[in-house]
Amino acid sequence: MQAVKLIMGERRAVPASLVEAAIRNCKRRLRSEKLRDSLGTNLTGGELLARALVLRRILRRQTLSPDEQRVGILLPPSVAAVVTNLALTLDKRVTVNLNYSLMSELLNSSIRQSGVKHVVTSRRVLDRLSLDLDAELVFLEDFRDAAHWLDKMLGGLMTYVLPARAVARALGADDVADDDVLCIMFTSGTTGDPKGAVLTHGNLKFNLDSVDAIIRLDAHDVLIGVLPFFHSFGYSITLWGPLVFDVRVAYHFNPLEAQSVGALTREAGGTILLATPIFLRAYERRCDPKDFSTLEVLITGAERLPPSVADAFEAKFGIRPIEGYGTTETSPLISANVPASRAVGDPALSAREGSVGKPVPGVRVKLVDVETGKNVPEGGQGVVHVAGPNVMAGYLDRPAETRFAIQDGWFVTGDICTIDGEGSITIVGRASRFAKIAGEMVPLVRIEEALADVVGFDDSGAPRVAVVAIEDAARGERLVVVHTRLDRPVEEIRRKLGMSGLPNLYLPGPESFIEVDELPMVGSGKVDLARVNAIARERFQDPHTP
Repeated sequence: MQAVKLIMGERRAVPASLVEAAIRNCKRRLRSEKLRDSLGTNLTGGELLARALVLRRILRRQTLSPDEQRVGILLPPSVAAVVTNLALTLDKRVTVNLNYSLMSELLNSSIRQSGVKHVVTSRRVLDRLSLDLDAELVFLEDFRDAAHWLDKMLGGLMTYVLPARAVARALGADDVADDDVLCIMFTSGTTGDPKGAVLTHGNLKFNLDSVDAIIRLDAHDVLIGVLPFFHSFGYSITLWGPLVFDVRVAYHFNPLEAQSVGALTREAGGTILLATPIFLRAYERRCDPKDFSTLEVLITGAERLPPSVADAFEAKFGIRPIEGYGTTETSPLISANVPASRAVGDPALSAREGSVGKPVPGVRVKLVDVETGKNVPEGGQGVVHVAGPNVMAGYLDRPAETRFAIQDGWFVTGDICTIDGEGSITIVGRASRFAKIAGEMVPLVRIEEALADVVGFDDSGAPRVAVVAIEDAARGERLVVVHTRLDRPVEEIRRKLGMSGLPNLYLPGPESFIEVDELPMVGSGKVDLARVNAIARERFQDPHTP
């Protein structure tokens, strides 16, 4: 861990509780800008805190019963979403940010599992979505004239007069323990029914400390928030990061609207952007070089960063994306490369191309063999197990699945990786994203990457293909390619795959290509593999079908 500490620097722990830290930072920018969004809302720290305090009182008076512990939120990244999350946390409620990119069936599964009775949203948001939710909807627009004079007076007193500690004490935040639940963060549902990861105040405090150890946040930084708050990366870093650190933030509700994201970054003077490779492809194609001229840190996650994407982005904008790694269940950060501009010590040691970096200080990682369950020696590959204060409390009301996921204090990620002699982690793929064909393990991601080299991406930067495996009576499993319209025959594509060096076992059969109008996606920028699998199974219900 010495090398990690040298590169990442010492931890600067989040003081006191998350709530008290948020109050302090709002007061630090009492009359200067703290956050803005592309809808035109711009708040100082004082205005943010005052609005959250007033909304807290309105929700308590008009909507939420005293024993209503969990509250749903259906809002994109925006000032309104931050105010709502902060208001509910100030009231010691557990927030459940819902994934509005999912179908109603999966959203209602999350609502049912979490026991949410009310979902705070906006008519402006609901008008864009076709959702039928099994909860009472609470529209922020209905509260415009709901604040009493007492709400405003008390909000103003707490914001502009009382010290932060007194405010925290008045709200009961001084007795919040690290193991108290902060939020329920549902997994994406890309490979099955969403599961609710229970994240605590301690989980988020540790994660935010880790972020600061990596990129050394300071008062000049402006985060660009495009990741949704139902995504743990977005919730932790672009929602709570600006609340507990003295930085500013600018939000845009749709990360794929490249020109809007570019314009917001340019206007706000953004220095830090968190994105996915899919989003970067769109930005590289549609944004002007001046849009990202102020960026100092660009970190990607959620999926592997292809070198071609990094090369193209660096060539156009002069900043090279680097990778980090995390999961919903680890709140989310496990490891990250350190940007050269923020490295402590020798910048040449700060990042290892192709890897997702070293474990953050305080996090332990080991590799376990898929078949034997034994620890993998250096140089081998196995499933990543993670231990540390970042690991969730468990899955909501799923004790059996929690016991399977957290074994002797180690969270089993399901990701197959290698770790080099210096501690850098390289992801090979997910255990669930391997097909077993004729007794051999076939990595689906490798086939997808080879296909992408042949067919490219669509105009928005989204993939044209997804590869899944379904049962096959003869060979165990078979490969199926679900794709949008292709500009060349399947046989030509298969021939080019063979020329790329893929073994014959990795080549999907010519009959195993299914065309769809568009690939199903989730809001975090990943392909919805559960729906892709359903498409494949529907076409090939009989495993003997050629």
